[in-house]
Amino acid sequence: MWVLLRGGYPLRALLPPRGEWMGRRSLPRSFVPGPPRRRYRKEVLPALEVPVLPVTTTEIRQYLRTHGIPFQDGHSCLRAPSPFVEPSQGKDPSGAAASFSLFIDKTTGRFLCMTSQAEGSWEDFQASVEGRKDGVKEGVLLGEAPEAENSEEVRRIWDRAVPLWELPDAEEAQLARVMFSLTKVTDDTLKRFRVQYLRPARSLVFPWFSSQGLGLRGLKLLGAEGQGDGVRYMETTIPRPGAYHNLFGLPLISRRDVEVVLTSRELDSLALSQATGLPTLALPRGTLSLPPLLLPYLEQFRRIILWLGDDLRSWEAAKLFARKLNPKRCFLVRPGEQQPRPLEALTRGLNLTRILRTALPAWHKSIVSFRQLREEVLGELSNVEQAAGIRWSRFPDLNRLLKGHRKGELTVFTGPTGSGKTTFISEYALDLCTQGVNTLWGSFEISNVRLARVMLTQFAVGRLEEQLDKYDEWADRFEDLPLYFMTFHGQQSIRIAAQDYIVGAFRKFATDNNCHVTLVIHPRKEDDDKELQTASIFGSAKASQEADNVLILQDRKLVTGPGKRYLQVSKNRFDGDVGVFPLEFNKSSLTFSIPPKSKARLKKIKDDNGLVVKKPSSGKKGAVPRNSETCSGCDPIPYQPDSSKPTG
Repeated sequence: MWVLLRGGYPLRALLPPRGEWMGRRSLPRSFVPGPPRRRYRKEVLPALEVPVLPVTTTEIRQYLRTHGIPFQDGHSCLRAPSPFVEPSQGKDPSGAAASFSLFIDKTTGRFLCMTSQAEGSWEDFQASVEGRKDGVKEGVLLGEAPEAENSEEVRRIWDRAVPLWELPDAEEAQLARVMFSLTKVTDDTLKRFRVQYLRPARSLVFPWFSSQGLGLRGLKLLGAEGQGDGVRYMETTIPRPGAYHNLFGLPLISRRDVEVVLTSRELDSLALSQATGLPTLALPRGTLSLPPLLLPYLEQFRRIILWLGDDLRSWEAAKLFARKLNPKRCFLVRPGEQQPRPLEALTRGLNLTRILRTALPAWHKSIVSFRQLREEVLGELSNVEQAAGIRWSRFPDLNRLLKGHRKGELTVFTGPTGSGKTTFISEYALDLCTQGVNTLWGSFEISNVRLARVMLTQFAVGRLEEQLDKYDEWADRFEDLPLYFMTFHGQQSIRIAAQDYIVGAFRKFATDNNCHVTLVIHPRKEDDDKELQTASIFGSAKASQEADNVLILQDRKLVTGPGKRYLQVSKNRFDGDVGVFPLEFNKSSLTFSIPPKSKARLKKIKDDNGLVVKKPSSGKKGAVPRNSETCSGCDPIPYQPDSSKPTG
């Protein structure tokens, strides 16, 4: 079984311009730290023998009551007194009882202390309450403090940055304002949000301050370069994207504020704050994801308006984030010609306050009319490519048939034993994961270590066992992907009735949570000389009926020899297109999208009359090229070199 959850993660970009002074990650060489370091601990922690089970809200409440811990019920978190705060710190100036500064996520159990900035898992919280020291050290959990090398780099860049209005060259300052569309944003607004400009990299610098506005924890650099008639923006965060949890504008929020506007870009927050005077915050990863770690900072607001952008993906992300924040307090600004993103609205002279008044409630009754759906239908018709979903970069033929990878759908994937199902589906998932799609893997047949090894080889497009000196470089890049693995492994035996129930549960999960679920199901036992069909999927017809897409990895090599593997799209509810396209396995990179370099090709030559004709490469008709490789059975990790010649 393989599960893919839609969502996102920011892609690390490079900063302009490209000059002699540019170093790694396109930062000036004086800003570049030393060679890559391992970010994990030297000592290896023992693996858990029993997987950690998820916690429910009921279990959290029961645990707090059992240990006599008072708590308050919030929108997405429970609030309780913090065990990481001294009694003198937990009291307000009037000498009242200890404040409820600890926030516990209702869904995950993860906690955050707003006073001490301690954070950790539900198991860490239990350890602190019960007096165990296995999860807590001196009141602050391990891994909370920023790394020293990041702190030095952050301070070095911040000290070199200057305010736009202090640039010695007025023409340079005006050019920067034009490139970043800041012609209508005043110096007072930039000063209030403490936005700086890094001249060597020609980039705006947005600071990440702690919630109290005291310590500088990180930076986001936004570069811009001309691209045709438009401008292309590039982001770089320090620390790396996976550890960058900034809510830009948080130090300006007062405890008395009950309404906030969430945006997907820092520039939009500047425009909104200046035009409306309302509290505004920018999400660190835009429309790609809303990290659960940020939910405690949004608990104080009774009304949250999400104005994330001006396209269909922004609208879909706003609806998804509203469900995480509690839709009863959320309102959404629908994209439209007269409702663009905030910065563009300010530049065009539109009334941003009036646009905010048109925000629609995220929560509504179970039955809706076409009037409520009318604008959404128009949005899909106006953004056909975005409505089709995320397109694969490694499988253009799959884009031709399925058009893209869409949220809220269920895909069933099958193929004969030994055809390379796991190897193909791992590359299929890796393709989407590198584009920011949150990916969750669960496999009964292959361990997480072996699965990660396959995906890392596909990611590096080569055998890392032959170049171990590059392992850390590729592993660091692979670690930044939004990729997660379930902890169960081992063959499971289930009845057909149970399988039907599981398929129905996944169908409901995909719809309710607006994510995409892909299930890998073995086929029935068929004759070797017959191709698989939709009816060949093991079990009843429930799986193929519930599925939006059915993919079949056909493998004729079992009968006719190597080179007869192709993918068939036999069901496509989006637009009905079905068809097949060939696949060729590359053993060195474990990929189906990158053909072997030694593949025999037709050569173009000129005959005596000067005409171009095609001549087949050497070898008899129907012969198999010597270097042609095939997938070795059902094992998706054929790493050992095979010097034997393939047979026809």
